[in-house]
Amino acid sequence: MKRIMLVCSAGMSTSLLVTKMEKAAEERGMEADIFAVSASEADGKLNDTENPVNVLLLGPQVRFMKPQFEEKLAGKNIPLEVIDMKDYGMMNGENVLNTAIALMDQ
Repeated sequence: MKRIMLVCSAGMSTSLLVTKMEKAAEERGMEADIFAVSASEADGKLNDTENPVNVLLLGPQVRFMKPQFEEKLAGKNIPLEVIDMKDYGMMNGENVLNTAIALMDQ
């Protein structure tokens, strides 16, 4: 089971994208726990050792926080990327899932 965490400013705008990503994962037969949190909730999820996050994707509206998250993730072996603005705007769950998978496979 792969855990994919999306971070946005309030955790709300990415909920539709999560739903679309879950549908894309289901169509592939992929077991994934995909969820969205606000930037303020992210630390708690990153420190959850029982349910470790496999990849972290930042919503375009919080791309400015990437350096802060890079610092938090140092030594944790959790890939980080900003979600493509076009994929985010179009709510293209399949493309965002592809990005997450590619990051985990590196």
